[in-house]
Amino acid sequence: MSVLQQGAMLEGEDLRQKLIGTWELVSYRVEEKGTGKFIEAMGDNPRGYVIFTDTGWVAFNLEGTGRLPAEEDTDRVGLMKTLVAYIGRYSVEGNQWITEVKTAWAPEWVGTEQRRTVTIDGDHANVVTPWRMMPNWSPDELSRSIIRFRRAAD
Repeated sequence: MSVLQQGAMLEGEDLRQKLIGTWELVSYRVEEKGTGKFIEAMGDNPRGYVIFTDTGWVAFNLEGTGRLPAEEDTDRVGLMKTLVAYIGRYSVEGNQWITEVKTAWAPEWVGTEQRRTVTIDGDHANVVTPWRMMPNWSPDELSRSIIRFRRAAD
């Protein structure tokens, strides 16, 4: 069963209502389209959260495993490869949340529309991005991210 088939296929306002709140990152995998290879781009123990407000804002911050404070500029460059962060206004169409990015770790994302397909599986949300060029990994290869979140405790 693919990630897209796991969980309930909620749509529209039903999905929007289920998304509101805070979700904690469980796993983050990347699939390369050309090779079919899976990359553990964020390591085996990533951390992060996505927060959806009832007023239509989303804040998304995900970090790879084992990030340490930078001591030099080369360390800072490496840290950027294990970070995905953006904030924007979101809406829901069908089974997708769409973010109009207002600020992001990657400046080329500012002003773009980011679409994510979502299924809800109990207290978990399975998220799949469309195929795209990602600035952090496989920069010359189409890839998609396959992300799993768990609703954070209140």
